[in-house]
Amino acid sequence: MGHEKITPEASDGANRRRSERVMLKVPVHVSLTSSEGIVTDETTCTQVVNAHGGLLDLEMEIFAGQIFLLTNSKTGVTRECSVVRTQHSPARGLLVAFQFATPAPDFWPVVFPPKDWQSLESQAVDQEK
Repeated sequence: MGHEKITPEASDGANRRRSERVMLKVPVHVSLTSSEGIVTDETTCTQVVNAHGGLLDLEMEIFAGQIFLLTNSKTGVTRECSVVRTQHSPARGLLVAFQFATPAPDFWPVVFPPKDWQSLESQAVDQEK
């Protein structure tokens, strides 16, 4: 039915992660517009977030590749997102992995360490040797 299974094997590989994941419940609003112009809205919470997207439960029908708007309910900030994959969720219909159209680390109420911090950390280790 167009749903890819989200398994450790499918999402495994820290080498594929573009930014660190954080388990964080953030209230969000999802707005999906069909090709016929019908808008479907749903309010939910995230389970996991990162600078490139996250994971949330939805009751609405949504498929990999679909574009939707995600609004952070606390800040009112809205970003365009796309569905990466879905899986049936016992909690609430579908577990949806999504990504922002462009990275948005400021969308979440956490601070993601910039990539240059990693190079600074490597330099510090080299200096200690």
